[in-house]
Amino acid sequence: MKKTLYGIPNCDTVKKARTWLAENGHDFTFHDFKKQGLDRETAARWLDGLDWETLVNRKGTTWRNLPDERKAAVVDKASALELMLENTSVIKRPVLEGDGALAVGFSPDAYTRLMGAA
Repeated sequence: MKKTLYGIPNCDTVKKARTWLAENGHDFTFHDFKKQGLDRETAARWLDGLDWETLVNRKGTTWRNLPDERKAAVVDKASALELMLENTSVIKRPVLEGDGALAVGFSPDAYTRLMGAA
């Protein structure tokens, strides 16, 4: 399976991840949340493999700007899924997916493990 990097192009962490992947010769597709959105199947697959609290960035501006009632309603995978689909900016970036593995955020060590030796 080809690797896919999900995020937004102007995010500094996404830029670092894209640069690392390119410099290390890894073939990947970039999926821009802002232009391409996120489908329910993909988000649900992520939530099958990861805890929702890993995927929902509760430290970011998008989360902080949500009404308190909306934040309080995110209590499990189902409610996290709905929020992620409503507002992809709440997802911690980037998400690297391939060969059944996922990495959230950017770490050269994690990417090396996921991608295999360069």
